[in-house]
This record gives sequence, structure tokens and C-alpha cells, in this order.
Amino acid sequence: MDPELEAFIPLFPKADLTDPVEERKKFAELAASVPAPDTSQLDIEDRTVPADPDVPVRVYRPRQAQGAVVWLHGGGYVMGDLDTEHPWAARIADSSGAVVISVGYRVAPEDRFPAALDDAYAVLAWAAEHAAELGVDPERIAVGGHSAGAGLAAAVALRARDQQGPPIRFQLLNQPGLDDRQETWSARNFTETPWMNRDKVTAIWRHYLGSAPASPYAAPARAADLSGLPPAYVTTAEFCPNRDEGIDYALRLLQAGVPVELHQWSGTFHGSQAILSAEVSQRQIAELSAALHRALAE
Repeated sequence: MDPELEAFIPLFPKADLTDPVEERKKFAELAASVPAPDTSQLDIEDRTVPADPDVPVRVYRPRQAQGAVVWLHGGGYVMGDLDTEHPWAARIADSSGAVVISVGYRVAPEDRFPAALDDAYAVLAWAAEHAAELGVDPERIAVGGHSAGAGLAAAVALRARDQQGPPIRFQLLNQPGLDDRQETWSARNFTETPWMNRDKVTAIWRHYLGSAPASPYAAPARAADLSGLPPAYVTTAEFCPNRDEGIDYALRLLQAGVPVELHQWSGTFHGSQAILSAEVSQRQIAELSAALHRALAE
């Protein structure tokens, strides 16, 4: 474990997702403790995307942006909203130069799959239709997110490919949750890792899926064919149950002919990039932004 990160482990509250309402409060408190980002160079606007039901979004516009990313927050499909994601959406917009459309998608267990996917896909379609209004090239729209949000981004990319939907330039998958089966080595063996462990992952999928069987749009690792998907940047954390499914997905994308960058961050755990005082976390955020900038600017 990176020593700068290890020092913070005792400060993390226990989060097992047995009580989603209570865990949302703790998650919001953690997000509120993150140092405020510099938003002086951004125009920030709350909007509503027409859908059934309508989807709240927060749009972060840097000056002279060329492209945009439909950004999906983490939180295990159970926690998180526009406010908890604000520190990260603002930082990514400011450092990447991309318009960030942060999505306030519906969460489980009140709204199970496919509610979050439907919300995310509606925002992708809206972004493509309103690219001129957003000041970006409609051919330079990416999808991305962290953890559950990265899993949603991968599912959006699959759905857009299968349904001949809006073109997606790039997918930015940070520590993605992709596989409900929990059969990889890391998913089976990381039972005591910080913030995310096997039992918590089990609870996440139970809340998200209920009793319904998983499809590739719920758990993208189940997709048999990954060809024709957008280029991807995939990151994994060393001490994270999602680690091996993220690496496996990146390898399968490569084998399907999809350009991929894969970064396995040594000494990190799931979500540890939120500890901004750590040097490795600063590098993680900077590299996410740089990868998005390259994908949308080239």
C-alpha cells in the first residue's frame, strides 16, 4: 500500500451498503470533505434533460472546449449525485479542457437496472443533439466515469453500438465495476480491502439488479462481442475487487481490435484518488484528464 494512502485508512467510515439511505449521508459527508476545486475558469449550469423521467445534469464549460464527456458518478449504483460528484467533474473539466456533462442518474434500490442506464443514454443522445449549443463538435463526445459510473459508461458504449446510437469518440473507465459474477481472483480474495471489498460488491449488485438476471447492459463483462466499441482508457487500483475484471475487459477490448490504454496503479485502493494530498492521487487525476484531452483534441 502506498504509505501516503495507508495513513488515511483508519479515517474511512465503514460502508457496507446494508442501509442505502444512511450510506448516502456518509458518502455526501465524505464528498463535502474534499477540497473545493477551482471553478474560476468554468461556466457551470444546472440543466434538465427531457426524458421519462427527466434527468438532471450539471454542465461544466471550459473556455474553447472542443469536445464533451458524459460523466457518470461513482457510488455503487446506490450513492452519489450531482453535488457529491462536483469536486471531480469540475477538476476534470478544468484540467482536460472538455465540457463535462455530469449526470444525476437514478440510483438503486429505489430505481434498479435499467433506470441508471436509461438516464445515461438519454443524456448521451441529448448531448449529441445539442452539441452546437454546448459549443462542441458532435463527433467529439466521450463517455466516462468512476467505479459504478465507469461500468455505466461501458454499458452506454455497448448500447450505442448495438442500437446505432450517437457516435462515441472515447470511453474513460476509471476502476470500473463490470461483472456481477465476482469470479476473478481479486473479486474472490479482496475481502478486507479499504472502502471496497467482496461483501460490498455483492451488496452493490444485489441492490442494482434485485432478482433480475444480469445482461451485458447491466454487467458489460458479460458481453460476448466487444468489437466496434470506442477507444478506451482503463484504470485499475491494485487493492480493489474490481481490479481483475477491469484488466480482463481491457484485454478483451484489445483482442477485439479496440485501441486501449490500461494503467494499473500500484499501491492504490478503490477510490483512493479522492485523497488529493497523496502524490499518487494527484497523478491519477492528472492522467485521467490528460487521456480525455488527447482523445477529444486529436
